[in-house]
Amino acid sequence: MSDPKPKLLVIEDDEGLQAQLKWAYEDFHVIIAGNRDQALAALRSEEPAVVTLDLGLPPDADGTSEGFAVLDAIMAMKPDTKVIVASGHGARESAQQAIARGAYDFYQKPVNIDDLGLIVRRAFNLHAIESENRRLAQKVGDERRVLGTMITAAPEMVKVARTIERVANTDVSVMLLGASGTGKELLARGLHDASTRRDATFVAINCAAIPENLLESELFGHEKGAFTGAVKTTEGKIEQAHGGTLFLDEVGDIPLPLQVKLLRFLQERTIERIGGRKQIAVDTRIVCATHQDLEAMTAAGTFREDLFYRLAEIVVKIPSLAERPGDATLLAKAFLTRFAREMNPQVKGFAPDALAAIDGWGWPGNVRELENRVKRAVIMADARLIGAEDLDLATDGEGECQALNLKAARELADRRVIRHALARSEGNISSTAKMLGISRPTLYDLLKQYDLQA
Repeated sequence: MSDPKPKLLVIEDDEGLQAQLKWAYEDFHVIIAGNRDQALAALRSEEPAVVTLDLGLPPDADGTSEGFAVLDAIMAMKPDTKVIVASGHGARESAQQAIARGAYDFYQKPVNIDDLGLIVRRAFNLHAIESENRRLAQKVGDERRVLGTMITAAPEMVKVARTIERVANTDVSVMLLGASGTGKELLARGLHDASTRRDATFVAINCAAIPENLLESELFGHEKGAFTGAVKTTEGKIEQAHGGTLFLDEVGDIPLPLQVKLLRFLQERTIERIGGRKQIAVDTRIVCATHQDLEAMTAAGTFREDLFYRLAEIVVKIPSLAERPGDATLLAKAFLTRFAREMNPQVKGFAPDALAAIDGWGWPGNVRELENRVKRAVIMADARLIGAEDLDLATDGEGECQALNLKAARELADRRVIRHALARSEGNISSTAKMLGISRPTLYDLLKQYDLQA
């Protein structure tokens, strides 16, 4: 069976020209529309890759307002469409305005079929190349996912994911240590999804966000009448996660009296609700996280040492975003794709200065800061490419090198630059080599030498 013909939408109100164009392009599946409603209906149903658009459409056949309205609607609905606009003699200003509003190219009337055919075929070729690039970029993104949803190319983070996968099917308590915004809850959910408890409930609670006098009730539940306002018996988070996983974020903020009760649950695997007299057996796995130094807190007496060792059967330290070279760019591109699809489809990517700024920024707020900056930039962007100014980033020059000698310093610098370049080129070896100013064989040698993967 032969491949279907590429779809070409011709938006033209002149019936004679409609017939001429349809006859001239036998190798395309030509769809004709004579006004805005027909054009947008055809765009929705047929999803053509290329559109030719006469700016002089009714009810403004002698002007361009209706044509520009159609162009704007196409760009909003399907911004990857290649739109070729028609301009009359002396109407070059309208053609330039159309290009600025997202059109791919323009042609002059009266139509030269051969010239227009070249433009149309070139547009189809470009659309096919861009579609393939997007497909490959998505494939690269999928290959760089760990624990199902986490995107990373950094060996430091891959090691964390492998540790979590290894302990997922055990019932040991896991403690995640890392700065705010490094993705602790995402990792906890990934642990749950990789375990035999995946079909049961995953419950998360931020211990720092709940007042001390309410935290006990939140965790252990209460019986009806246990205190003023307890109008019904309520299960706590530990019970709600029965058979599944309870994620205790900021566990260092649990007050000392409540730490005793939590320790008893971990030892006995039973709980007693506030106001209750019955021991309730609960099968809940505990995963906790904190950005605090719990060992220092145990030394200071603000966190129970016996509870610490119960919670920290397996300790996983999560690197900050600054310690994961290349990941900021990968994550930024993933965030941009998601937010652009939801909020501003005209945004297509990052300008080179934005990528450089993302690479050079220290990201004190880690992934959460990156996500917020990209989201804001996508919403506010007027152009197709987001610049460094849209992200409100200003790099602060060279980073500090912690190497002890020149050889180690060079290796450290090479690793970081290569990983940044791989991330910015989405793993494409030719583009990475060109960006680094070296040959492909040299890049392959460096990848092998430093044990890096494209």
